[in-house]
Amino acid sequence: MGEHFDELETRSADAREASLAECLPALIGAAMKAPGIAAHLHGVDPSAITSREALAKLPVLRKSDLGAAQKGAPPFGGLVTKPAHAFAHIFQSPGPIYEPGDTSHNWWRLGRFVHAAGVGPGDIVQNCFGYHLTPAGMMFENAARAVGAAVLPAGTGQTELQVRAAVDIGTTTYAGTPDYLRIILEKAEEMGEALKITKATVSGGALFPSLRQDYADRGIACLQCYATADLGNIAYESAAMEGMIVDEGVIVEIVRPGTGDPVAPGEVGEVVVTTLNPDYPLIRFATGDLSAVMEGVSPCGRTNMRIKGWMGRADQTTKIKGMFVRPEQVASFVSAHAEVQKARVIATRDGEMDVMTVQIETEADDPARFDGGIREALKMKGVIELVSPGSLPNDGKVIDDQRKYD
Repeated sequence: MGEHFDELETRSADAREASLAECLPALIGAAMKAPGIAAHLHGVDPSAITSREALAKLPVLRKSDLGAAQKGAPPFGGLVTKPAHAFAHIFQSPGPIYEPGDTSHNWWRLGRFVHAAGVGPGDIVQNCFGYHLTPAGMMFENAARAVGAAVLPAGTGQTELQVRAAVDIGTTTYAGTPDYLRIILEKAEEMGEALKITKATVSGGALFPSLRQDYADRGIACLQCYATADLGNIAYESAAMEGMIVDEGVIVEIVRPGTGDPVAPGEVGEVVVTTLNPDYPLIRFATGDLSAVMEGVSPCGRTNMRIKGWMGRADQTTKIKGMFVRPEQVASFVSAHAEVQKARVIATRDGEMDVMTVQIETEADDPARFDGGIREALKMKGVIELVSPGSLPNDGKVIDDQRKYD
């Protein structure tokens, strides 16, 4: 097994951009044959989308759009490029949202992640992701097969049987949520059994540093990936454990919440992903997650962009004085005022009354000049505080609810 999954991981930035310039027009042109995507990208000329900058001008597709499209044209909302019956699997996620799945080589691209975790021929993966309705189980099974590993489709629960199977078949690798492995290990100790697990590939929950260290103390190297049912693998850790490396089959943008506008490098924003999967080519799909781009490249030799991993949720919609305030409204205010660089709404309480404070990054010195714009965009009056450019926190928040509810 080579150090890298394929040569795409180590190509130069110029080669990667040249590849995108070549494949983006073809991908978007093919994607627009799907009626749902054609409607979403109405009027777009695929031949003009040859760069990240051109891609960033296309509209953002949100989870709510999927649900609405699927109700109108079940099961996939006209967003796939082949008939529903042509897929190997159809999955259901909460909503409900339906996702297609296939069994072809590395269809979800998670093979790249498990390879980076050192999994390959000779390994037996105990797959403790669910196989019922949702796709995580099949996603990791497909990943294990992509690197030549055997799979025990264990699913969730029945911990004593999980231990028994791990001992009897000699499981070497765990796949599942970060915390369930500890439950298996503790059950094994209770049963007086020694396991041969030395690798763990996890997702679907927080991997706290203390938990990772606990596994390391037991001789288990634990790495995590960032993947979703809709997009497959987005980014993943390597043994270097310095951020998450963006998968070669997606284009990741970090945008200001409530907009499709890319933020400056290093600034926290919403993760927007374009997947290069020709069967299910989601274009500028907003994940609702916050992250930020890291400078430089990974010491492991993989050269693609890195992100910091999950940093919270971008949907900060908050009700203040009985009215919903959404990130899109804050973005609308900022875009309407050229002298405003950034804005942040803070919700607090004064006795039993809600208070809305709007902090504005600007060189201007008269708060009153923004009063009308605040009323128009946010539909209510607020306290206006002018702050110097660059002084608001870099945490991706445009609405900060500081009220206590206990």
